[in-house]
Amino acid sequence: MTKSELIAELAAANPHLTGRDVELIVATVFDEITGALARGERVELRGFGAFTVKRRNARTGRNPRTGETVPVEEKAVPFFKAGKELRERVNNGKPAK
Repeated sequence: MTKSELIAELAAANPHLTGRDVELIVATVFDEITGALARGERVELRGFGAFTVKRRNARTGRNPRTGETVPVEEKAVPFFKAGKELRERVNNGKPAK
């Protein structure tokens, strides 16, 4: 599902909101999650999962095209861990309520 598909489904499920309002809501939620992760905070959505930032140490990598070794700097990467309810729904194939 893309962001525009999510907005369209939410707008259809909530006819009292305009498409522009739904788009603003979705963008605000994503911006807040992104901002919290940028600050190094953990974002937990009960029943869905948790977003955290993990550090990857510096290492020596290889250019796959040439085989040349290249240094890869330390970096932070976003990480998502699914919550119990989400895992159960996915494993049981149950649609959302």
